[in-house]
This record gives sequence, C-alpha cells and structure tokens, in this order.
Amino acid sequence: MANDPDNRCRLCLVAPPDRDEAAAARRLSQALSGGNVASLIIGADPDGPTRLLRLAAATVPVAQARGVAAIVHNDTQVAGRTGADGVHIDGGLADLTAAVRTLHPGRIVGAGGLASRHDAMVAAEAGPDYLFFGRLTGDTGAGIFARARDLAAWWSSVAVIPAVVMGGHALASVEEAAAAGIEFVALSRAVWDDARGPAAAVGEACERLAAAGEPVR
Repeated sequence: MANDPDNRCRLCLVAPPDRDEAAAARRLSQALSGGNVASLIIGADPDGPTRLLRLAAATVPVAQARGVAAIVHNDTQVAGRTGADGVHIDGGLADLTAAVRTLHPGRIVGAGGLASRHDAMVAAEAGPDYLFFGRLTGDTGAGIFARARDLAAWWSSVAVIPAVVMGGHALASVEEAAAAGIEFVALSRAVWDDARGPAAAVGEACERLAAAGEPVR
C-alpha cells in the first residue's frame, strides 16, 4: 500500500497541549500551513469538559478552514457544541456503539483503546470510521510503539476500515507507518516540540511520507 501513490500513508495530528487556547489555535494554524494533514484529534484534558470545550472551540474552526477533519476525544456533547466533524472514542464498546448510533452517518466516529486483535475485531463490528492503535499520549519513544505498529499493520492488511497508528516523538516514525502499509499516522510531540516550529515539522513529515510512497525504481 505504501508504494501506491493513491494510497499513501497520511498524516494526522493530536492537538497542541498549550494551556492557552489562543496559543493552541495559533500553533495549529502554523502546523497546518506546513503540509497536508488529514485530521486533528482534540484530546481530553485533566481539567475536564469545560477546558476541552474551550480548546475545541478554538481549534475546530482552524482545522476546518484548512479542510482538516476535527475530531473530539470522548465527548459527543463538546463535538456537537463546537461543530466538530466527529469523535474519537476509547472508553469502551458501549460508548463506541452509542456514538455510532448517535452520530452516524453525518459525523466521524473513531475507535481507540485497542490492545489486541480481538479488541479490534469487536470494535469494528460497531461500525466506526477508523481504528486507532496506540494511545494519544503514547509517543514516549522516538519510534512507534511496537505493539501498536504491529496491530495497525495487521489490521491494514486484512480490513477495509482504515487504521491510524500513534507515531513516535521523532518525525522519522512516519516512515515506519508508511513501510508497514498503515493508512494514517498521528503525531504530537514530534510536531509541537520541534525547535524549528510546527510548520517545518509538518512539512518534513509530509515529505517523508511522500518519499516513502514513491514507487520503487
């Protein structure tokens, strides 16, 4: 799949962790100016739904203005109030099933929290739009967490529902996802912690994905 230009691995972002919503929106805008991004996942915050609502309200319009799908973590109410494109559910099968029933077909529902092939198959039966392997905060190593990469690669090889894998904190981790034939790779620290700025980081990530998708000569 990675060698087919029409099926290149694409980039997703996890929203910047800035405590100031205006700063998060500004940095997101900078990141999206750097290259093609498929989607943004706006993660839950330990301060609770009020903080998540403020962050989503600030970042959803920025993403959508660039044609990027904005997806809210685990909160259908916040997604609805901010006009987000969907939700990312990793709270279990009951929550996933309820989100699919409530939001389909008009909005995206993604499934996370998958620790095994069995988890993936059970989640897929609920009818989500993608399966996410790894944790949104799982970029603690430079590369992709091996278990998440292997599960995502397996899923991409056997199923139609696309897989998203959490990348590492190094931009080169996107090449791992592309080489494994995974449809989407998510980045967080690799973009937001880059000393050159988020636009340069996204630009490099996209260049790496494009190079990885070129046919072998």
